[in-house]
Amino acid sequence: MNKIRLIKKSDIPELKNILETIDLFPSELLDDMISDYLNQPESGDIWFTETESNKPISIAYCAPEKLTAGTYNLYAIGVRNDIQSAGTGSRMMSFIENHLQELGKRILIIDTSGTENYRSTREFYEKLGYTKEAVIRDFWEDGDDKVIYWKRLS
Repeated sequence: MNKIRLIKKSDIPELKNILETIDLFPSELLDDMISDYLNQPESGDIWFTETESNKPISIAYCAPEKLTAGTYNLYAIGVRNDIQSAGTGSRMMSFIENHLQELGKRILIIDTSGTENYRSTREFYEKLGYTKEAVIRDFWEDGDDKVIYWKRLS
């Protein structure tokens, strides 16, 4: 049975394997990226995964948006490439929205690319009720806009 839960340190090797199968971020960056979450719980960082037979099959990360009250930013979400489009991403989004609501948080924002390669990603967030709030032209590089999605949690 699949279960969504917060990441444990023992998950890191399998999470790196997942990252090797998808275009999210290089797996060698994970140790530094997850360090605050593992060593400084007061950071507010949240890393979570869906597991199958207690083995991670996805990875996601969000953190408080600095200088705000109750706003979080989803920085990364990815599902092992051989099981994408099977509902894991939607379940993960529902989990983090509910988790943040339980913590009394107000808003979740998501930044993504405006390129054609990310069309299905943008459609995914829109299907989940996120509003395209802003577009910053040429943000990532020339011709690659930053598209910002927003959703009120409470």
